[in-house]
Order: sequence, then C-alpha cells, then structure tokens
Amino acid sequence: MKWKFMLTVATAAIVGLASHSQAGMAEAEKWINDEFQPSTLSADEQKAEMDWFIKAAEPFQGMEINVLSETIPTHEYESKVLTKAFEEITGIKVNHQLLGEGEVVQAVQTQMQTGRNLYDAYINDSDLIGTHSRLQLAVNLTDWMAGEGADVTLPTLDVDDFIGKSFTTGPDGKLYQLPDQQFANLYWFRYDWFQREDLQKQFKDLYGYDLGVPVNWSAYEDIAEFFTDHVKEIDGVRVYGHMDYGKRAPDLGWRMTDAWLSMAGAGSTGLPNGRPIDEWGIRMEEGSCNPAGASVTRGGGTNGPAAVYAIRKWDEWLRKYAPPGAADYDFYQSLPALAQGNVAQQIFWYTAFTATMVAPKSEGNNTVDDSGTPLWRMAPSPHGPYWVEGQKLGYQDAGSWTLFKSTPTDRAKAAWLYAQFTVSKTVSLKKSHVGLTIIRDSDIRHESFTERAPKLGGLVEFYRSPDRVLWSPTGVNVPDYPKLAQLWWQNIGDVNSGAFTPQEAMDRLAGEMDQVMARMQQADERANTYGGCGPRLNDEMAASDWLGKPNGPKAKLENEKPQGETIPYDELVARWKSN
Repeated sequence: MKWKFMLTVATAAIVGLASHSQAGMAEAEKWINDEFQPSTLSADEQKAEMDWFIKAAEPFQGMEINVLSETIPTHEYESKVLTKAFEEITGIKVNHQLLGEGEVVQAVQTQMQTGRNLYDAYINDSDLIGTHSRLQLAVNLTDWMAGEGADVTLPTLDVDDFIGKSFTTGPDGKLYQLPDQQFANLYWFRYDWFQREDLQKQFKDLYGYDLGVPVNWSAYEDIAEFFTDHVKEIDGVRVYGHMDYGKRAPDLGWRMTDAWLSMAGAGSTGLPNGRPIDEWGIRMEEGSCNPAGASVTRGGGTNGPAAVYAIRKWDEWLRKYAPPGAADYDFYQSLPALAQGNVAQQIFWYTAFTATMVAPKSEGNNTVDDSGTPLWRMAPSPHGPYWVEGQKLGYQDAGSWTLFKSTPTDRAKAAWLYAQFTVSKTVSLKKSHVGLTIIRDSDIRHESFTERAPKLGGLVEFYRSPDRVLWSPTGVNVPDYPKLAQLWWQNIGDVNSGAFTPQEAMDRLAGEMDQVMARMQQADERANTYGGCGPRLNDEMAASDWLGKPNGPKAKLENEKPQGETIPYDELVARWKSN
C-alpha cells in the first residue's frame, strides 16, 4: 500500500504543477494583453517567454523573496506592478523594497562585510563594478548563467541588446551585474526662451556669438550670467541662469563622482572610462588591475588643476547664478525645482527625471505647454577647457541586478528569475515608457518611441545617437566604491561652507583616498582581499614630475575661459540623425 500512497502523492504533485502551469499561462495572457504593451516581441513570442518563466519557476512556487533598490519611478513600477504580475504568473512572491540610494549602498556593504543574507538580490549602481569584480563576493553572472544558474537563465535574455553591458563587465571580461534601468546626466535648457528673437539679439549684442546649446563651459557660464543678471525677468517671473545643489549630504558626493571632474576635462582619454586616470582622478595603468593613487604626487588627478577648476566652477555658479536657497538643496530638492519654470538651464540634469518633467501642466509643471509638449530640451553636456576629444563627456547611471554568494542558491535562483522578468523583452519596452530609463537598444529604436519622441524633449534622439557612448558610470579604477565614495561629500561640503578653498578640499580628498587605498593594499597583500587587484600605490614624487607629462594629470591652463561656443539645438539633432 505504501507504493500506492507514494504514487498518489506524486500524481497529485504532477497534477498540481500542471494546473498551476495552466493558471499561470492564463494570468500571463491577461498581463500581456492588459499591461505589457507595447513590446518588441509579438504576442506569441511574449507567451512563449512567459511559458518559460512558468516552467522555470515550478521548483520555487510559494517561495517569498526580498529584493532592494533605490526609489525612482522605474523601481516604483517594478515594486507596485511587476511584483504582482510575477507572483500571479510564477507563484513566487517578491517583496521589492525601495530606499534612498545611500541606504541601498549601505545595505550592499553590510551584506558584503557580514555575509548575512539581508536581501536575495539588489539593484545597485554599476559604479560598484570595480568593487564587485575585485572582492568576488558578488556572483559572476557570466559563469552563473553557463553553470549553476543555467536552468533559470532566460534563453531570450539577449545580453548583447543591453546598452549598458560594458558598464557591468569587470576587467576579467566577466559580467557581474545586469542593467535594470539607466539614465544619463545631460544638459537641460528652456528651448522656448532660447528661440525668442529678442533674447537672441540681446545675447549676441552682449557676448558676440549666438544663444544656443553651449558646447563648452565658457558658453554655459555666459548664458547663466545672461539670464540671471541681464534678462532677470520673463513674463513677470524672476528667472535664473543655473540650477544645482550644495547641501552637505551624501548625494553631494554623487554630484561630483558622477563624472563632474571628467566633464571639466580631468582624467585621460578612453571609453567607457579614462586610462590611466579615470573620472575620480584615480590612476590605474593600462593592462593593470591595481590602482596606483589619487594624488598628483602619485600620478593621479583628484587634486590636479582640472579637478580643482571643476569644483571651483560648481561653487561659483551655485552662488552667483542659481535661485536663492539652492546652495542648501540636496539632490532630491534641486531637480524637481525645475518644474517651477524659473530656470533657463542646468548643466547637470539626470534624465531619470524626464517622467516628472513631462507631467501635465495641470499638475503644477510649468515647463510644458497646454498640450503637454515640453518647453525644454535635453542636449549633450558642455565640456570644460581641459577636455579633449576621446574623453568621456558625462555620467550614465546603470542600476543593475546584483546577486551575492552569501544568498542561498534556491533564493538566488528565484531572485534571478524575478530580475530577468523585469528586464525581459516581454516587459522592458512598457517599463521603459513608464520610467523612461531605457536599457535595451531594441526598445529605444521601437516605433512607439519614434511616435512619442516629440513629447520627450530629446531623450529618444540622444539614446539613438552615436554620442551616447560618451556617457558612462564609474569604472573599474575605483577599487572599493562604498569606502571611497563617502569621502567626497564631506570634503566638498567644506567648499560650500567656505571652510576650505577648492584646492585645499581636493588636496585633502586625494590624501584621504590614498590613505584608504593604502589600507586596501595591505589587506590585499596580506590576505588577497581584493583578489590581487587591490591598490599598489606609486611612491610619492614632486607634482612637477607628473603634471603635463604624457599620461599624467593635465597641467594648469593659462586661460581657463576660452571663447564661448554654441550650436543650434535643431542642427545638433540633425547631426545625430545623419549618423
């Protein structure tokens, strides 16, 4: 009788799986029809992809997993909508928690340090690629997809379709993170004001060249001065030529590490990040995985002339050309402030806020017209006087799925299924339209974005342009992002407060970074903590031995304000379309 009982149980289990599979497919068809449109896949291809998820998830039905990401519209959509869809289709419940970016980094760091499984997966910035590839605490996804995770890896994932694939690849050529959303840091301006003939004439009379999209920082500064000190008022509203923030808080650090120094021209040529000197000023020789220092005296550029110039201009523009109180804003306060409609331009604007800036006028957005068409446009960031052709021109955030070896395998597999679900071709195009943080090349080229482009202020044109490769996240030169990133906001905050000059602050920052990297070097030499790829600091030499030398930090320019240069926005877009 025992064998009959066991056979009955086994038969019941098979029937249960079959019934769930049928129910799951019914739910999948409902979601495909009601929510997951448009898609780059046909309805039949979407059904086939969802059928794979249903079958791959069978061993994990009833499981409840926890994942963490920062709070932006894309992740809110995942947390509220995609978790529900995933559970109804696969039977796996997902608690997708949203926190501030700093808290996400702290949680990642805690899990790495303690080995405790706080979350089963994270969406954390690809800025940590240098950390993950060295510490080897994150799952190597290339090997995982071919080995232990092969049975839960989506056959139609198409990794090569991800725009940010190079951002999440370590020096060893392995993929450590899978992009979930990405957005660039671009130039934002009031297209309607720039098109006004009276303002165009006034600007040219004052500065001798045309009002347009600034190509260099000289033009940006002239435009900032023009609107703040000369125009002053438009349609009865006091206007300003610049927007930024300066509150002494962790997000001030991101404001600077998000490629501000490289926008000024600090660092070396090379894409996606400069070599040997990256956008943080950290030196790492070509072909090496060992950072050699941040200070100029070690061949780095963190306190070099270009970096100091960048910090000085940030502080100067914030004080002279931004609305009152901006110096006390943090990241979350400054960007929505543009919707008030009293700022002419912003040099450092994240496209993650596009969804907010295309909100209807009825919701208090004063930067769209009555039909919802933007009065503004986004364009490539202007570059500083130290910038040369071949350097990156700005920052691109790539929030990416990351698994840790400290997560039990069954939970990691279930989380990996959810991660792939959120970026699958069945889902990704609709998610891109919701959050406007495009990750797939096939999505941005879809006809639905062609139709929507006029209402998105240049986002579609930018992501279809060949120029998009000039924007990239923090690269592999940074050996331990959590340990080094926290040094930035404290030191640069002292510039805003007036306690330190830009040179003093950057000297101190570079020195502290070298001290932290020296401790990493000792740990790596003693216990192979960073897999042999920890820092190996250069001996200190006179700054003059490095400045202006081949592959060294750039020497101070005699003229840091060359002639301003602009380009008409429509001509810029036409150039993109011709490539």
